[in-house]
Amino acid sequence: MLSRRGSLLSLGRQWAALVPLLFIAACGQQSGPAPSPPPPGEWRTFEGTWTAGGSRHTLNLGPDHRAWIFNLTGSLLLSGEQRPGVGFRAQVIGFSDNLAGMQGRCVWTDERGDQVYSELKGDAVGTGSRIVGTFLGGTGRYAGVTGEYTFRWQTVVDSEEGGVSGRVVDLKGRVRVGSDVAPPAGGRTQ
Repeated sequence: MLSRRGSLLSLGRQWAALVPLLFIAACGQQSGPAPSPPPPGEWRTFEGTWTAGGSRHTLNLGPDHRAWIFNLTGSLLLSGEQRPGVGFRAQVIGFSDNLAGMQGRCVWTDERGDQVYSELKGDAVGTGSRIVGTFLGGTGRYAGVTGEYTFRWQTVVDSEEGGVSGRVVDLKGRVRVGSDVAPPAGGRTQ
């Protein structure tokens, strides 16, 4: 019994020594060459998904005229080899009028706390509304960001009490990060 137990212990030690080597070898393998990031100032394209929820306050201005303000927060995930980041918390505030269209402001915050600012313009907010975002700058690694993105809004929940949630479809854009913009003396670029 002792020799069998000794053999099992010896085999266990061999596996214990082999597992870290296998782990290192497996983690070191790549399925292909890693894409190199584009140099600063070059355009990067991206696509993404975005879900958001929040509140809406409506003002009826006549039988066929409504205006509302909205405040939404959600998750934004970007895809594409040259995306500027992967995941963001996205916050939007805006004003929409079913006759005049929509205007809003948006902040994307990444896992480090760096932010990207943009303005939104488009059709009155509702399912199928086409929205255009224009980057206005950012902080940290997004300082000096320029570019634009487009998407269509798809309402999922629109309650009588003012709750609203939805998702973005066909999110596509391009961005130029760090394009020869120097931060002002004594602070972060905004």
